[in-house]
Order: sequence, then structure tokens, then C-alpha cells
Amino acid sequence: MVKSRRTAAPTVAGMSSPPSAPAPAATDSPWAPLAARVFRALWIAQLVSNVGSWMQTVGAQWLLVGHGAALVTLVQTAAGLPVVLLALPAGVVADRFDRRSVLLAAQFAMLAVSGVLAVLAFLDALTPAMLLVLTFLLGCGTALMGPAWQAIQPELVERRRLGQAAALGAVNVNLARAVGPALGGAVVAAAGAGWVFAFNAASYLGIAAVLMAWRRPEPATATLPGNDGLLAALYAGRRYVWNAPGVRRVLLRTVLFIPGGAALWALLPLTASSSLGLGSAGYGVLLAAVGVGAVAGAFALPRVRALLGINGTLAAGAVVFAGVLAVLATVRTPWVVAVALLPAGLAWIGVLSTLNAAVQTRLPGWVRARGLAVYLLVFQGGQALAAPLWGAVADWVGLSACLLIAGAVMLLSAASVRRWPLYDAEGINPTPSDHWPAPPLVFEPGQADGPVLVSVVYRVPAENRAAFTVRMRQVARSRRRTGALSWGLYQDGNDPARFVENYLVSTWAEHRAQHHVRWTDTDRRREEQARELLAPGTGPEVTHAFDTVAGPVVPAGSGPASAR
Repeated sequence: MVKSRRTAAPTVAGMSSPPSAPAPAATDSPWAPLAARVFRALWIAQLVSNVGSWMQTVGAQWLLVGHGAALVTLVQTAAGLPVVLLALPAGVVADRFDRRSVLLAAQFAMLAVSGVLAVLAFLDALTPAMLLVLTFLLGCGTALMGPAWQAIQPELVERRRLGQAAALGAVNVNLARAVGPALGGAVVAAAGAGWVFAFNAASYLGIAAVLMAWRRPEPATATLPGNDGLLAALYAGRRYVWNAPGVRRVLLRTVLFIPGGAALWALLPLTASSSLGLGSAGYGVLLAAVGVGAVAGAFALPRVRALLGINGTLAAGAVVFAGVLAVLATVRTPWVVAVALLPAGLAWIGVLSTLNAAVQTRLPGWVRARGLAVYLLVFQGGQALAAPLWGAVADWVGLSACLLIAGAVMLLSAASVRRWPLYDAEGINPTPSDHWPAPPLVFEPGQADGPVLVSVVYRVPAENRAAFTVRMRQVARSRRRTGALSWGLYQDGNDPARFVENYLVSTWAEHRAQHHVRWTDTDRRREEQARELLAPGTGPEVTHAFDTVAGPVVPAGSGPASAR
């Protein structure tokens, strides 16, 4: 429900608790999440808000059409660049503070900025520079809001319905795209851009009202210890993504799709005015065609995915986009171009909902907003950086040649799916697994004490040693994702059956977070698979050692103390 000109953010499905399971007949319906009352309310409020966003997009871009290709494409850059600058800090904020409060603050901030934009337009005091600055400030609100809004969806929507929820969010944006651009173009032509900016300002009130009525329950893990401070939290998020191959592959596929896809959004207003001779209303109709195609595609998408699979959907979407860009480059008949834009909507919703669902299913709750912030950084940042590049290329080689180059980039993206496909998400379960026993320490460490050296001793028979070291590589990724600064597995030179795993965690609070919050069901199963190869009748022996120079611990009395 984040207001976005390019894609839908996920939506939530309940006021204070997850919705009850639907009847079996509704389980596979793409509309099943709409059964939840608050989901419907937020979805409707988002639709109104996204209509306002698309009306504003038409007004802003059309005001700059006469100033050259580069300046027109800077509207997209001004809206997307704040994500590059703020997405990661926004992810930390969303993981550390109440997400509902963060969302409300962002809504009211964007309402104020949109109001200023409308007033300046009515006073005929809106210069191109001021328009871009205010668009940038609106992008800052979207950047702050994005990770928090995406992160609340898995709290209230069943994991098996994340794909449906992402598709419904995309349907919402594309319904708005089917109405907003045409409406915005007509309003701009009839009454001026000020009225579309005013409607956009008012459209934030609906989402704010629903958010104020939502009483989000306090997450069960909110008070558990972890990193304090912005830099430490940023590092924890970066560490998780770097050590999660499935998340990294989603980001790679996003990088390979977005630059070529951004060409359509950046150059479509120039195509409408220069190549097709259309006014603002005609440009709105072209955008509406993309929206209609995306809405129709929501009905076809489940069958497309069943037929092609997730990787086939990504490849087919890139090929379709390449074909549409070729049509824009060569055809000068408006109605033919409008028809060609219909499958572009289907391709866009197919690719983005696939990528969004893929990243959602791979992120655990403790780092979800930060992981999604990285995804939004790649997605929005890719558009923000690609848009002015395409504008410069269009000024250099011409609009038609630029569109053909972008189509070739999309074909390369499609071809790369075979080499770098998305990994299968079956078997991935990010649910926390609080199964580690409390360390039997004779003193109670302070939360900031550390670094902590955790040593685990295993006994492995000769016939299992090669397989054990292979499986421990998966355990190593789990340790690093959840807090290990370094990791190593060592074989005893005097006793080849004895293996010692050492990993270093920055503080005792970080290690407690590993125990209670960060270790997932998937991590547990990988750990169990490695331990299946231990010698019969033996188990791991775990010790915890503290760096008394970096952070001394003070004995709290004799006898074991629970770390819980």
C-alpha cells in the first residue's frame, strides 16, 4: 500500500490478529486475502491514493515535456533516488520501532509536501527545479514508508498467500494506472496541474485513517536483545543478505530486469508527445492501457506461473517487454501502440509480483524490513539511475534507437534466466526456532559483554567426515546470517575424529538474539543434517568464552545462570 508509481507494495490482512483460515474452496483464489475486513479497507484506501499518485505523475511529467528528454526523465529519478539514500536506514527504523507509527508519520509528511506542491501550482509559482525538489521530498516519504509497509504483510498474511497478496497489491496499482493517468491527463488539459496535485494530497487521508484504526499487536520478539545503534543494525542487515544466497539471487534478477524496464516508464511521455503527437490526455490513455493489461494479467498470472514456473515467468516477461519497446520505437499509430502496451502490463505484474513474493518468503521477521529495504533499494534505485541514462541516450542517438537498445537489454535479461535462475524456495521456513538450550554459565554476562567466542566440538567417524564438512558449509552461512563475525571449522591434528567449530559474536546480546529470535526452522534443519553424521552416542559440546580485555564480565554469584 505504499504509494508508488511503478509497483504495488504488499497489503495487510487484519486489524490486530491474523485472519482465520478460509474455506478450502477459497484457498487457491487470487482474491482470498480480500476476505479480511481491514485488508479490504486498506486496499480501497490504497486504490484512491494510487489514483492520486498517477494523476500527479502525469501532471509533473507533462509540465516538463517541453524542457527536453533529460528533464522529463528526472521526475522518475527524483522520486526514486530517495530510496537509494534512505532505504537502508528506513529498514532499520522499521525493524526497531512500531511500524504502524512509522507508516502514519510518513503519510502525514507526504500529505504536507503534496499540499505545498498544489499551492505552488495554483499560484503559478512552480518552477521545474521546485517541482523536482518537492517530488524528491515525496520520494523520501515513500522511502521511509516502504520497508515498514512491506514488512507487516507476513505478520498478518499466511506465508502460502504472500504471492497472492503481492499480486493483489500489483492489481491495485494497475487499476489505478488504468484510471489515474487518463483522469489526470483530462484534468490537466481542462483545469491545470494544480488540481491533480491537490487530489493527490487529499488521497493520503484514507490510508492514514485506516492505519489509525488498526491496533497492531506488539511483536513477541520486540523486547529481545540485539544490536543497538544505526550502524550496527545496518551491518546486521547487510550481513544477513550477503550470507543468504536465495535473497541475493532475487536481487540479481531485479538488477537484470529493472534497467530495461525503466526505459518504458522514462520514455513513454516523450513517445506520446514526439512520436505519436498526443497531448496529456492521450499520454494518460497510453498509461491506462498498461494498467488494463496488468489487471487482466492478474487473472491469467496463476495459469502462466503454473505453465512456465517462476523462472519461465521472469524470462517470458522480459521477452514481452522487449517486444513492446520495439513497437514503441517503430510504430506511429496511437491505437496500435495502446494495444501493444496491454501485454506490457501483464509482463510487469508477472515479473514484479514473482520477485516480491520470492524475497518475502526468504526473510525472517527479525531482519525482514532491512532485507526488504535492500530489495527496494535495488528496485527503486535501479529505476532512478536508469531513467536519466535513457534520457541522455535518447538525446544522443534519438528516441527510436534508444528504445531499441532498451529492448536488446531486456532480451539479454531473458537469456540470463537460464544462467542465474531463482532458487527453489520449497523447504525454506523463516519461522524462529527457539530450541537451543540455555548455556550453563557460572556468571551472568552483561548484554554488551563480548566479543563472545562460541566453540562446538564434534566427533565424526571417518566415513562421514567428507559429508560432514560439506553440510557444515550450510551451517556456516546460518551462523554468519544470524550474527557471527567470523567462522571456522578445524580438525584436530592429534585426533582426526575431533572437529572444532569456532565462531565469534560481537556481544552477549547478539548471541542471545541468535538463541531466541534469529535461528530459524531452516537453520535448525541444516544443523540437524550435519549432526546426523556424528559418531553414535556422541553430541556436540558447546562452550562460551568472553574477551575479558574488550569487555570484562563480572561474576554474579556461584552456580549456573540462565541466559534467557
